[in-house]
Amino acid sequence: MKKIILQALVVTIMISSLSSCATVFGGKVTQAQRTPPKAGEPTRPIRAVALIADIVLFWPGLIVDFATGAIYKPEGNGTVTTEEVGTKTVTTTVTTVTTAQ
Repeated sequence: MKKIILQALVVTIMISSLSSCATVFGGKVTQAQRTPPKAGEPTRPIRAVALIADIVLFWPGLIVDFATGAIYKPEGNGTVTTEEVGTKTVTTTVTTVTTAQ
């Protein structure tokens, strides 16, 4: 009986370590979240609630969130246009970056 409980506990810990708040609850990860900023580009904003939840609930989940890019906020300040080109649908996102001088 103790062996079964121990195995169930180990499996539960392994499953919870492979999931994290932003990965599970953050929705689909966009290409903008996966791509690191290039030199000279502003850094990507982080989802504060997911970060705090990962730290409080299960800190190894931070590794998963940063590795998948789910911890970063999706690109929301851009204009998204969709058009059909031949047999394919092309989605374009235009982002404006404002810098303070």
